[in-house]
Amino acid sequence: MTESGADERFSPMLITLFKGVLYQDQHPRYWQALLDYQARVRDHVGVLGLELILDEAEGYAFLRHRESPEGEPELPRLVPRRQLSYPVSLLLALLRKKLAEHDTIGGDPRLILSREEIVDLVRVFLPDTANEVKLLSRLETDINRVVELGFLRRLRGQEGRFEVRRILKSFVDAQWLSELEVRLEAYRGHAAEED
Repeated sequence: MTESGADERFSPMLITLFKGVLYQDQHPRYWQALLDYQARVRDHVGVLGLELILDEAEGYAFLRHRESPEGEPELPRLVPRRQLSYPVSLLLALLRKKLAEHDTIGGDPRLILSREEIVDLVRVFLPDTANEVKLLSRLETDINRVVELGFLRRLRGQEGRFEVRRILKSFVDAQWLSELEVRLEAYRGHAAEED
């Protein structure tokens, strides 16, 4: 392939990576370019203090801030950290737990949940309230935030149904998940304090 042919695929793929997560199913052409130029991408983003996280089995890739080796100056963050609220953190933890349970059952690799199922997951950890409308509105805001973060995807033509994106596994890892029960108890305590 000519150098200009490589650039026709390389630059758009790299721009897509800088904008967020690159999914194999959403951008198959860019995905193939990423696989073809993986070493070049790693070199390119490494100069900026980033590292490529690529999961071929799950079909996603993203860029993450690389910690500087000891003794080297820390580079400014190009990818900002996002502070998550308690309800959004709780929702992510519960979705990750549900994804792990789904994986042990086998079958369909996609985990699809309705809005009601998501609400039921979280409701146990929230304080009892007489204002159901306010609670549902708050949960809808949290679900929308998780969609914005890319961990849930709305299914087209299926109102109120979501796919839990497998990239969640990269952000909520197995060790963190193993400590989840302790964290969930802390969340229950937090919810009780809000009463």
